Amino acid sequence: MIQTLFGNSEEKPSPEKLSFFERMKQAVTRTRVNLLDRIDEAAGFRGEIDSDTLDDLEATLLAADLGSATTGDVLASLREKVERKQIGDVEELKRILKEELRGILTAAEKPVNSVDGEPEVILVVGVNGTGKTTTIGKLAHNLRAQGKSVLLCAADTFRAAAIEQLEIWGERTGTEVIKTKPGGDPSAVLFDALQAARARKVDYVIVDTAGRLHTKANLMSELDKMRRTAQRIIASAPHETLLVMDATTGQNGLQQAKLFTESAGVTGIVLTKLDGTAKGGIVVAISREMGLPVRYVGVGEKQGDLLPFRAEDFVESLFAK
Repeated sequence: MIQTLFGNSEEKPSPEKLSFFERMKQAVTRTRVNLLDRIDEAAGFRGEIDSDTLDDLEATLLAADLGSATTGDVLASLREKVERKQIGDVEELKRILKEELRGILTAAEKPVNSVDGEPEVILVVGVNGTGKTTTIGKLAHNLRAQGKSVLLCAADTFRAAAIEQLEIWGERTGTEVIKTKPGGDPSAVLFDALQAARARKVDYVIVDTAGRLHTKANLMSELDKMRRTAQRIIASAPHETLLVMDATTGQNGLQQAKLFTESAGVTGIVLTKLDGTAKGGIVVAISREMGLPVRYVGVGEKQGDLLPFRAEDFVESLFAK
């Protein structure tokens, strides 16, 4: 094998060539290190799994941003098993903890509504700053890579920069953007986009929406109007309403998420910036407290850095060596 002055000349595989599991493992590195180190430290210090060990585990799960409700559920199950002497060592503790987390995530899984003969309409909602428009661009890239035709709808007319940002992503991904002037009627541009999509037999329409209007009531009213507009063109639309959340905001983001869920008919979550936090447990908290599946996770800045979420791989990556 050829060597260079700088060592082995063999290049590391690009992120795109890594397996889904390896990419997920990289994304949750900070969460995994904190979680495993603290579990090993607590169990190793006492030499057995007892109530004090679980007290330390509770603090660890809270630090990973599972939230008090989710942590309470998990700990109640573990305490029962410890009392029955069903957990003898740290490896058994980790195995059962994995089962608990996996159970919460899989319980929230829901299939995407099937679409027959019509464009699939994906409404993307969320507060400004979460990476909403960037997520739309990455999703368009993923779908185009699968050979699907995509149309982008710039319905965030409240923020002029949002239209420009979506156009940049349209150019990057080779995807047409239907837009109107800043300050225009979001429902009108959505109406035009869906008519164009039907006429051209497009596979997917991804709709950017406002993350902020003059009042929260105004924002939610606008989202409701857009849903009704979509159904005038395609009765079953929107087929998916994705709420984009920033993983680094943790529990604070959950309150915003609940507001959107109540008003916008959210069907799934996109969690961005998962690679930038040690609090990846928010994934579990979302599933438990909102009863919604995480559909995608953002793990970087590149076009291909939006991964479809898989509960099994996520849980395994949290405990992988």
